Amino acid sequence: MEVSTVADVLTHVLAGYVIGTLLSMRYEWMRPAHVTLVMIGALVPDFVKIELLLPDPAVSFLLGIPFSWAPLHTLIGTLIVALLGSLFVSPNLRRRAFALIVVGVVSHHILDIVLVTTTGYSYAVFWPLSEFRFPAADLFLSSDRWPALVAATSAFVVWLFSRHRYGSREP
Repeated sequence: MEVSTVADVLTHVLAGYVIGTLLSMRYEWMRPAHVTLVMIGALVPDFVKIELLLPDPAVSFLLGIPFSWAPLHTLIGTLIVALLGSLFVSPNLRRRAFALIVVGVVSHHILDIVLVTTTGYSYAVFWPLSEFRFPAADLFLSSDRWPALVAATSAFVVWLFSRHRYGSREP
C-alpha cells in the first residue's frame, strides 16, 4: 500500500477515534469498544480499496456478471455494510452498534467531500438514489500527509484530555 493511501486511511481512523472519544465523554455508557465501532465505521467507505487486490474485471470474470466495488463508497453502500456489521454484536446492542458505525461512516464521507477534485465536485455520495455531486471544498488532496498529521495531533490532544478527565480508568 502506498504512503498516500496509508495517510488517507490513518486520517479517517484517527478522525473516528476523536469523534468516538468525544462522544464517550458525553455519553457515560460509551466504552472503548464503542469508540472502536466509530473508528471501524470511519473505515467502511474505504472497503472499496479491496479493488486493489480483486479488480472489478477479475470479479466480473469469476462471477460471470458485471461487477463493481464502487457502490461501497456511497452512502447507501456503506449503510448496508453498517447493517451487516451490526449483526456481529448481540441483538440487544445492534441499534447502538449500527448508530456508532454510521457516525464513523458519515465522518468519512464528510472528509471525502472536502477533497480537492479535478472537476470541482465530489463523488455521487447518494448514488443510486441521486447523481447529485456536492461542490468540493477543495481543502486537501487524499494524497496529502498534513491531514493525517492534524488528525494525529487532534487524537493525541483528545487522548490526553480523556486521560486527565478520567484519570487511569478508561472513558
